[in-house]
Amino acid sequence: MDERNQPRVYTIPHHRAFADALAEGLLKSHGADPLGLARGIILVPNNRAARAITDAFVRRAEGGLLLPRLIPIGDPELDERLGSALDPIGAGDMIPPAVEPMRRRMMLARLVQQERQRAGEPVDAAEAIRLATELARTLDQLLIEGVDPKRLHAIEVESELSAHWQKSLALLSIILDRWPEELKRIGRIDMADRRNRLLDKVAARWKEAPPPGFVIAAGIDSTAPAVAGVLRTVARMAGGSVVFSGLSLSDEMAEEEWIALGPFQPDPLTGFRKRSVETHPQFHLKLLLDRMDVARGEVALWRWGGGHDARAVRSKAIANALTPAEFTDKWGDPETERKLSGIRALEVATPAEEAQAIAIALREALETPERTAALVTPDRALATRVSAHLQRWGIVADDSAGRPLSTRPEGALLLALAEAVAEDFAPVALLALLKHPLVKSGEGRLDWLEKARWLDLALRGPRPPAGLAGVTAYLAGGNDRERYARDKAAKGWPDMATLLEPLENAFRHASSLSACLAALRDAATTLAGDAIWSGIAGRAAAELLSDVEAHAPDGPAGVRIDSIAPLLRRLMDEIAVRPPQGGHPRISIWGLIEARLQQPDLMIVAGLNEGVWPALPSPDPWLAPRVRSELGLASLERRIGLSAHDLAGALGAPQVVATRARRDAASPAIASRFWLRMEAMAGGLTPVEALGSLALEIDKPPDFAPEKQPAPTPPTLDRPKHLSVTQVDRLKADPYAFYAQKMLSLRSLDAIDADPSAAWRGTAVHDILDHWAKDGWKRDALIPLAESFFTRPEVHPLLRALWQPRVMEALAWIDAQIAEGRIEGREPLCAEEKGKVTLGGVELSGTVDRIDRLPNGRLAIVDYKTGKPPSDIAVAEGFAMQLGLLGVIAEKSDFAGLNGVAGAFEYWSLAKAGGQFGSRRSPVDPDGKRGKIVTDDFTTRAAANFLDAAGRWLTGSEPFTAKLHPEHAPYGDYDQLMRLDEWYGREKSAS
Repeated sequence: MDERNQPRVYTIPHHRAFADALAEGLLKSHGADPLGLARGIILVPNNRAARAITDAFVRRAEGGLLLPRLIPIGDPELDERLGSALDPIGAGDMIPPAVEPMRRRMMLARLVQQERQRAGEPVDAAEAIRLATELARTLDQLLIEGVDPKRLHAIEVESELSAHWQKSLALLSIILDRWPEELKRIGRIDMADRRNRLLDKVAARWKEAPPPGFVIAAGIDSTAPAVAGVLRTVARMAGGSVVFSGLSLSDEMAEEEWIALGPFQPDPLTGFRKRSVETHPQFHLKLLLDRMDVARGEVALWRWGGGHDARAVRSKAIANALTPAEFTDKWGDPETERKLSGIRALEVATPAEEAQAIAIALREALETPERTAALVTPDRALATRVSAHLQRWGIVADDSAGRPLSTRPEGALLLALAEAVAEDFAPVALLALLKHPLVKSGEGRLDWLEKARWLDLALRGPRPPAGLAGVTAYLAGGNDRERYARDKAAKGWPDMATLLEPLENAFRHASSLSACLAALRDAATTLAGDAIWSGIAGRAAAELLSDVEAHAPDGPAGVRIDSIAPLLRRLMDEIAVRPPQGGHPRISIWGLIEARLQQPDLMIVAGLNEGVWPALPSPDPWLAPRVRSELGLASLERRIGLSAHDLAGALGAPQVVATRARRDAASPAIASRFWLRMEAMAGGLTPVEALGSLALEIDKPPDFAPEKQPAPTPPTLDRPKHLSVTQVDRLKADPYAFYAQKMLSLRSLDAIDADPSAAWRGTAVHDILDHWAKDGWKRDALIPLAESFFTRPEVHPLLRALWQPRVMEALAWIDAQIAEGRIEGREPLCAEEKGKVTLGGVELSGTVDRIDRLPNGRLAIVDYKTGKPPSDIAVAEGFAMQLGLLGVIAEKSDFAGLNGVAGAFEYWSLAKAGGQFGSRRSPVDPDGKRGKIVTDDFTTRAAANFLDAAGRWLTGSEPFTAKLHPEHAPYGDYDQLMRLDEWYGREKSAS
């Protein structure tokens, strides 16, 4: 074969369906002979492209059809896939096998760890593996581009780099110097190196002896020199041709624009190199043509169509929209094709609306017989949402991009195990593990969930002590209010702890990654049985653990327990679990790679926001941008050009809907540069307003009747006839909240692993003061007692660090105040005593924090507050009468055998006031000064206030109206139950 022959290179423009056009052309060229196609070879970029082309042949086959051999060009076993096309293979032609990917990663991680250790910057195994992953990616880029790693020693820009990049470059050079010896020791080579050798061998072999049938390289756009060598040979050999997807010819992209893309050679005088436009969608194709020694003028248009193509002007308009920035002035030229006919746009407020609108558009496409539709987006969260919405109509979309193993139940269980043991079985991680759907699935599932439910209730509030033993001790403790749930949980906890103890012990004594993974595998099997290893995702999880365990001895030493979960998540995120084929035949969801070379009747391109499409370039932690440029590697921005080419291909479908949301989950979003370019060139995109409206309306009920302000009126006989002094204020301010709490027995639950709430802190302070009181209020004994409390395991370290100093100061103030009072004749009598009295047919009970005997013989009622005490206005208006009601009980009944007239009412607050922690304030005054209640009238007013409330709501028939006095009902425990948002503003405005 003479390489001077005219190369046979073609392009299928964006407005044609690539796979269908290719199949049509091959059937017309070789389909007359029943074996004509079977003798051929089609080189494709990936397995998904092979499937797309196969489907295209099937759509056009009128009967039986023997297909060509479709071979992904990047297959690591290319020699086996090509088979006889590479025969004969002599002994000297044997290429060493490639090192297994996981073994390679582990070996590189060991080198990274050793070199970082020598540099005085030690890293553990998980961090070393993370760095090795990036190192392997960098090494692959060097190998694919044919750059000898030894060239790193010749880089002369090191002095221009920051200290960080200098350190990375030095470390990288040392590691890559050692790497060849490591490969030689095990008799392996890098997979990228093996692929290069295979491709070089293919090119050399076919140059001398082309295969007997035709050879087509279809849709390959890799710029790797070895790939370019194969394409150069295929384009010039007998029966060979290369077919590109969407390469712009001169009628779409002027020559001066084509030349302006680059790449450029350095100026011989100044050494200056003009920067290439690597973000342009045609740059990589131009670079590939250059490496194939083919001029753009030698590329011809593939003359067959796909059967459901868009108009030819679409490709011109797409090329104009994505033209280099310096040529965008042509958008003002009337001769420029600017109409994006057939492309409509949808801009909505949120990703949720975007997903709903896309699902409606896909569903609508099914109304037309035989019409196909596909969603293309790099946003996997959006794709998952759309898939979920489609299930509303029973549509299971073929999501060929798959989902990461970490998001599947099997992978999530392994992560839950690793996180639980790393966090010493803290409540959130422990309960997430125990409630996982695969744990104890089957007959015993309900009993297991019942145990988990009680444990959930028992672990509400601050975190218990660490470890399984800490949970056991926590369940054995608790006050009277907590005991019921803890006792229930303690009955089922031993069975759970028994299953988890081997995992805890294994991690506690594990010294290697292999041992930790073996413990995870055993624990997962114990909890979930064979369910975790079955199915596609289960087999993927089993293979991952087996792979890592098998090659961990080649990897780094030492591993931190808390780094195993992030390591596993990183490894699982790289594994896409694709469901078996069998989704809806006319609806598909594709990622960018899967969408290449495919084209349905309706293409929805979604997620067109900056940072999503195009994605932000992934940083290279090893090579500075300047070093990459010196080595001739692709810049990090080239990925943007590839994303632009993917978008251009998708925009070529007969009908296209482009979508974006104006904000993401957390903040406003910026429209993609591609979106802005299309808008600017076309003077605005044709909107699809109906979809946005339908997305907003589809979940709205046909009629909406807002709930009225609730006011339940239960029979008088069913109303409670006993309550505590702390419930009276709620009864008056928010009768509905009292009804929900007292009659419906509804309580708000503390969050799991929550920061200590005000109620918890108040209970803790009262517990300390109660123990001090039982010890006789000894001087200087309170602080040691409090210190011992803060050493308890259940006290959160943050609470110990932030709250303890404040409490200590306030408790010292209380100690001093009581000591001074004793000197003046004021003697504390009792603390935390219970009492009750019957008023108006209702029993009123209460627990007094402390009662003192004043020098005049009267009683002083003291109420401790960890926060600010109620205002005098609230007390005067009758919405904070707890102190007065305690005085009523003291006068009409007794506390611990005490009785008498209450002569003082005081709040002792531990909050900061007047520059110190600890203050004393009274809501009454002997003479009623400053708007306060007269001291001698306080109990009388409190009793009258209670009798009024009891007569209206407890012994009477008045409705329990929600938020009767909202200014005195700031708590919101029952706001959702009373559907406050539906009626509050409306009722208030109506009144």
